[in-house]
Amino acid sequence: KFQPIIEVFSEFIQQLTAMWTPILMIFLIAGASSETFVQLMEWRFEDIANECETFLSKNGYTGVQVSPVMESAVLDGRPWYERYQPFSYKIISRSGDAVAFKNMCDRCSKVGIKIIVDVLMNHMTANLPSTVRGTNGSVADTLTKTYPAVPYTSEHFHPTCDIGTDYNNATKVRVCELVALHDLDQKQEYVREKLIAHLNQLIDLGATGFRIDAAKHMYPDDIELILRRTKPLPNGGKLFVFQEVPDDGGPEAIKPTDYFKIGLVTEFRYGTDMYLKANLSNKANLTALQGFGSKMMDSDQAVVFIDNHDRQRDKDRALSFKLPSAYKAANAFMLAWPYGKVKKIMSSYSFSNKDDGPPHNNDWTIKEVLVNGSCGNGWVCEHRWPEISAMVRFAQEMNDTKATNFTFYPNNAISFQRPPKGFFYLSVGVPTGSTLVQTGLKPGKYCDVISEAISGKSCGGSVVEVKENGWANITAPTQVTNKNFTIIALSVNAKGAGNAILGSTLLLLAAIWLTQSSK
Repeated sequence: KFQPIIEVFSEFIQQLTAMWTPILMIFLIAGASSETFVQLMEWRFEDIANECETFLSKNGYTGVQVSPVMESAVLDGRPWYERYQPFSYKIISRSGDAVAFKNMCDRCSKVGIKIIVDVLMNHMTANLPSTVRGTNGSVADTLTKTYPAVPYTSEHFHPTCDIGTDYNNATKVRVCELVALHDLDQKQEYVREKLIAHLNQLIDLGATGFRIDAAKHMYPDDIELILRRTKPLPNGGKLFVFQEVPDDGGPEAIKPTDYFKIGLVTEFRYGTDMYLKANLSNKANLTALQGFGSKMMDSDQAVVFIDNHDRQRDKDRALSFKLPSAYKAANAFMLAWPYGKVKKIMSSYSFSNKDDGPPHNNDWTIKEVLVNGSCGNGWVCEHRWPEISAMVRFAQEMNDTKATNFTFYPNNAISFQRPPKGFFYLSVGVPTGSTLVQTGLKPGKYCDVISEAISGKSCGGSVVEVKENGWANITAPTQVTNKNFTIIALSVNAKGAGNAILGSTLLLLAAIWLTQSSK
């Protein structure tokens, strides 16, 4: 006899939850097990703090990877890679000093955003002219491997040798020089103490995670020992660590599995396979997306991404912002598909030469990033693109669900369900008519959340209705050119009270018509 009351109460709770979920999500981001962080390459600390407060914390992002913060070489033309040639462990870079770094960490932490520092433990600089100074004015005799500001001398490095292309020799990869960068000997207690002190200073200032650059070129036991001796985070949380271990599936002696005991590992094959096998930039092969990641490392160990600061400069190995429509489609799939423990979005600046550094003023100081959404000043801000930021929220909402019912359609389209929370659809090519899809969701009306984000209006795009038993018709917009992408993502999490009265389960639709110029 209590069944009718229970049903009414259940419906009320679901509708109440739906209306409050967008607000609650802002405060639960840091604790969500499904995480997406953004690499804000070369951004100033002040701009990163502003981004945490005004955008990241409101759009599902959980962290920021910042460029190396230690003193580095000041090279002619200020190329991006000068940040990866340390002079000392003093925190003073083109992004700011230690005071600005702490201010950024404090402000981002208050809105639930982690700061993940790209740390360099493998090496110092390559051989440089004696006139080169560090970003704090420090000097070094790089030819003799002498860095007084640390201090290091030649005894703290491995003997000079070149890795070349011999990646079948694990010892050579770990003790010889990566692109001529002087290779530190992490088995020496003195070197370990210097690296531990550097990491501890970053933790004291507010960093809560590290990307271990060139981890592949260090012994896993050495990395593990150094990290084990770092101090605990002030708030008692767990230090987030992921390691750069490139592996494109070739016959190499060093494998990502060697580093699983330490923390997460970069899965470089994700972006490479998306580019070369799924081939979204040309004639798409969507069959490659079925079971995507099943032949890669264990999902729970993987940090996945479409591109990073290295790969985006290699047009033959990864998609990037320079192919915007295909890039949006690839990121949307990554964020919808459950493979990967943590997902990373790249945020770039425009460049014409692969060595170009960030946008700068006449005095070589880095230009600010505008907060108003337009980005500007030479910055690209892919993470702000509505097609990507909407899918970051979708990824968070799909937490702890699996992908099922992967389906191919004759119009070069695929779909899959994320029961009981969502549905994703992607088509590539010139569409014809509508496509009948099985969403696995309850009947109701769904808003196009991507066009809503573009318009800035609640349910500002089209509305699609899901019929009985989860069936719906997907109709693409009118053809514009001969290369088209249609992306649709549906979620049971509410976005807008207008839909709350339509049923006990509120649904969001993310749909976008992406047109890529002929290449």
